[in-house]
Amino acid sequence: MTAKAKNSNAASLIKSESKGEGVEPEKTCFVMMPIADMDGYDAGHFRRVYEYLIKPACTAAGYTAQRADFVAASNYIIIDILKKIIESDIVICDLSGRNPNVLYELGVRQAFNLPTVLIKDSITARIFDIQGLRTTEYSHTLRIDDVQEDISKIALAISETAAAPNDINSMIQLLGTQPAQLPHKIEVSEDTSLILSSLSDISSRISRLESNSKTPRMRAIPAIPPGKRFSFNDEYFAKGDELFINGNSIGRMHDIESSGILVENNGTIEAISFSDPSFRRITGIPF
Repeated sequence: MTAKAKNSNAASLIKSESKGEGVEPEKTCFVMMPIADMDGYDAGHFRRVYEYLIKPACTAAGYTAQRADFVAASNYIIIDILKKIIESDIVICDLSGRNPNVLYELGVRQAFNLPTVLIKDSITARIFDIQGLRTTEYSHTLRIDDVQEDISKIALAISETAAAPNDINSMIQLLGTQPAQLPHKIEVSEDTSLILSSLSDISSRISRLESNSKTPRMRAIPAIPPGKRFSFNDEYFAKGDELFINGNSIGRMHDIESSGILVENNGTIEAISFSDPSFRRITGIPF
């Protein structure tokens, strides 16, 4: 059996097992990866890695993927991220580009000897300090024929790591030392508890107000390539370009208004507002 067939069968097995009888608690997979654009990569590259590669792999393995910029909304602080790193059932760490923030987050996760899946793209060299740990490699080109195989490989790595959390990718095991321990919760007075609860409520209210008032805006990008007129969701589009959501065609680019874009589909013009949740998922990539 070829490696490709083996990985495909493994992903299918993972999917079938995740559909067992009864309702199980949601299992979360926090994704530590570059968020901003990096030198050597196209704009929006890592957003596409997350949407088209990592999220489907997590779903195939029975986990709900979460990423820092989606988890913490507009007012996230480092504490929110650290809590996700420590509390998530499993973590995927994308070492691509050797991002220092990602390596710091990996160190925190490793200190507590918690299950972690390491991945990297095919153009990033292995890191000496962690080269003894298993790393699943994926194609940086994100070609559709490579993506399907890479999804299966990452899903398999998630499943195997979850099955043996202390035996795979554990620096603590390699060093033969004791993992860090979370401190016991500190008892606070009733007055202090009330103040903290009020502050948390205020923070949530501010976050909701900010989310409601913010809508995606067109970015003013100079030197737009010849023949291209529009730019949104980190991609360029010309009139007539086909648009997709989750691999399904929604029509062709027609025009942009102050409130959203116009999409032509079978002779009908449909407006999609910038505030529409589906707008963020529009792409020119057919998968």
